[in-house]
Amino acid sequence: MAVHEHPHRSPGFPLRSSRKNRTPSAAGDAVSTLTDTRTARAYAFASLRLLTGFVFLWAFLDKTFGLGYATPSGKGWIDGGSPTKGFLSGVAVGPMESTFHEWAGATWADWLFMLGLLGVGIAVTAGVALRLAALAGTAVMALMWIAEWPPAKHLSDGAPSMSTNPFVDYHVIYAVVLIALAVAGAGVTWGLGRIWERIPVVRDHRWLR
Repeated sequence: MAVHEHPHRSPGFPLRSSRKNRTPSAAGDAVSTLTDTRTARAYAFASLRLLTGFVFLWAFLDKTFGLGYATPSGKGWIDGGSPTKGFLSGVAVGPMESTFHEWAGATWADWLFMLGLLGVGIAVTAGVALRLAALAGTAVMALMWIAEWPPAKHLSDGAPSMSTNPFVDYHVIYAVVLIALAVAGAGVTWGLGRIWERIPVVRDHRWLR
């Protein structure tokens, strides 16, 4: 019996050994796939972060120096022009129409708006203080959304508003992107986020990250 049983048991060992050899390989493949996915996601968020930061920085530079795009040459902030007067004085609909008209061209409004653009642009591009940048950027986008007031079908004078969506426009998209970048901690890849987090005051106050 022992002679006949031995050949039956022997083929079983290579089968079990083969399974053991395949298990680490499968686990390694899974880990590699997960790592690749995380890396791709990190690069995607980093790319989105840099592009978004450039949007804010470009707006600041154009309005400051009058680069000839949204702000005509010679009418930049540095030339004595107002970054807010043209936009806010042109508000023609919404619950804050008269308020925005009063704010248009005010020195405090110009400084707050421009510092907001610069601060958000630098923070997002560098990958630091993303939570503060998301808060400040969302506030700016919310005010601009109210100024354009997409829910209105007609302006105050009765003309069509030409609004394409009553709720979601590019201001909402930018705000959501800023919040997503902060939640994802997108400042580590291609940014100074990891260095920023090591600063003692930032390490002790998570809301500064």
